[in-house]
Amino acid sequence: MRKILVTSALPYANGSIHIGHLVEYIQTDIWVRFQKLRGHECYYVCADDAHGTPIMLRAQKEGITPEELIARYQTEHQTDFADFSIGFDNYYSTHSAENQHFSNLIYQGLKAGGHIERQTIRQFYDPEKEMFLPDRFIRGECPKCHALDQYGDSCEHCHTTYNPTDLINPVSAVSGVTPIEKESEHLFVNLSHFEAMLQEWIGSGALQPAVQHKLNEWFESGLQAWNISRDAPYFGFEMPDEPNKYFYVWLDAPIGYIASFKNLCDREHIDFESFLAKDSEAELYHFIGKDIQYFHCLFWPAMLTAGGFRNPTAVFVHGFLKVDGEKMSKSRGTFINARTYLNHLQPEYLRYYFAAKLGHGVDDVDLNLDDFLHRVNADLVGKFVNIASRCAKFITNRFDGQLASELVEPALYQEFIDAGNAIAEAYETRDYNKGVRHIMALADRANQYIEERKPWTIAKQAGQEAELQGVCSQGLNLFRILMGYLAPILPLLTSKVEDFLAAPITWQPEPLLAHTIKPFKPLMVRVEKKQIDAMIEASKESLATPTQPAASIDPIRELIDYDTFSKIDLRIARILKAEQVEGADKLLRLSLDVGEDKPRNVFAGIKDAYAPEQLTGRLTVMVANLAPRQMRFGISEGMVLAAGPGKQDIFILTPDDGAQPGMRVK
Repeated sequence: MRKILVTSALPYANGSIHIGHLVEYIQTDIWVRFQKLRGHECYYVCADDAHGTPIMLRAQKEGITPEELIARYQTEHQTDFADFSIGFDNYYSTHSAENQHFSNLIYQGLKAGGHIERQTIRQFYDPEKEMFLPDRFIRGECPKCHALDQYGDSCEHCHTTYNPTDLINPVSAVSGVTPIEKESEHLFVNLSHFEAMLQEWIGSGALQPAVQHKLNEWFESGLQAWNISRDAPYFGFEMPDEPNKYFYVWLDAPIGYIASFKNLCDREHIDFESFLAKDSEAELYHFIGKDIQYFHCLFWPAMLTAGGFRNPTAVFVHGFLKVDGEKMSKSRGTFINARTYLNHLQPEYLRYYFAAKLGHGVDDVDLNLDDFLHRVNADLVGKFVNIASRCAKFITNRFDGQLASELVEPALYQEFIDAGNAIAEAYETRDYNKGVRHIMALADRANQYIEERKPWTIAKQAGQEAELQGVCSQGLNLFRILMGYLAPILPLLTSKVEDFLAAPITWQPEPLLAHTIKPFKPLMVRVEKKQIDAMIEASKESLATPTQPAASIDPIRELIDYDTFSKIDLRIARILKAEQVEGADKLLRLSLDVGEDKPRNVFAGIKDAYAPEQLTGRLTVMVANLAPRQMRFGISEGMVLAAGPGKQDIFILTPDDGAQPGMRVK
């Protein structure tokens, strides 16, 4: 029997779970359920990631304490996970005594080993909010590929990591003002001290080839020292002997895996050391998304080593979720929260569809909604459940629920049992799509058997009772094997089938013979397109800004006086660059020269009317003194003037050729 500890990445306690998150938790849960079904000692732990500036700021905005905020989201997250049958053995929080203990322990290990160094650095400071800005609260232009509106620590386009001060035209995402640089002393982990250990671990087969290749790029460019401290104000753990310094959230977040498991061990009397000690022979696996592989494949093993713990057996990295081939979008209604999905569709539809799409690589997963409907209906209802419904009524009506005392086709039963080895290999290697194909091929074989033997015809013939009972009992026993193979994916359906068959579902079971089953009830209903449409509609976020009628002259406009109008600063602007905004239906991102030291970043809803290449180099008119606005895609620092009825008929205002950027329009 293997001893296995499994984790998924910790969801941030600052927002709801959505179907993009569920790719990982469903992938992990299927793997864990498979291991438990095979009889191994396997524990699955997770927690809410409950620290950091975003949580502090969100709580301030809502007028509550950070503790109240994280408690609210933890309750919501646990409810959503439970309703998707995510079977955590323990779900905890990083804001816990155990996590503080292990964070201090690992920090002291880093310090005692000589891996901590002090550096006085210049970092961005928001003069309006009077706080140092976390990397993710600074937006600007990537210093390498020049993509606009990137985070302060890494570029989503070219995946380069950098210091926030390297950003071009930085803006505070908290207040919208331009941050200033200010000195502060911080504590860094010298990651290069661990290079030999990391190279050995990475070469041990712990990572997928694509992930190993990416890590090798980082080694080639040199491992950078890692800042593990943050200045007050900050919601987190204060560092020992470092007043007003706090552990960076990415230090204590993965330690939450250890803390959650320790909490479980103390409660259930499990030997903690046997799983996490340096000489442990147990297995440790982390399931994560590809956006956090740097933290889990470089920082995390270094932290574990410094703390005296073992390294992971493997880190399994997956891709992102797309819907109908595109990034999830609130305007299109494809950014779907877990609860919105559950309000319209059964959770096991999504579990099955993800399993049918997931392989062992890091490729993105596409939820094609038409394919989702047809695959669930064809595979689960049309093939799998159909086997039971075709056989059970004859057993109930003609034999009082009693199955035959022997199999009429033992070789066919053994064929289904023998197929379990390939299916088990697919589960073990996370090639769920391959496993599902094997299972559905067997379902086709079972339906073919029933079609060939035609129990409905046998039932009309006198003196064929034994044959009828034998054929239907054979079909139900094949169905039971398939339910065992699908059990990691469909735990709710498994429970229904166990009740119907009055027998447990196991991996590769002995046949049920001379056994009494219960009357068959529908096990799963078909997906209806109207359910999917309703879910999409419920997920749409309106882009319109509601207005109030303010005058009888024109009920759709508010009147302003001439003094107010005179404050509007209209400037000539040259469009230096225009580009698509990923995930936006109507917006283009414009970089505008308005005669200032640096360009302005403006979002304009003119995508239907103009291709980016049509705009580069053109002059236009913009409102230059509009307050910066935080949008979902970044900060917009003005407004381009355009007119027209809409869609393709939108015309940006173009001044005379003699105009120059920065000139005022009167």
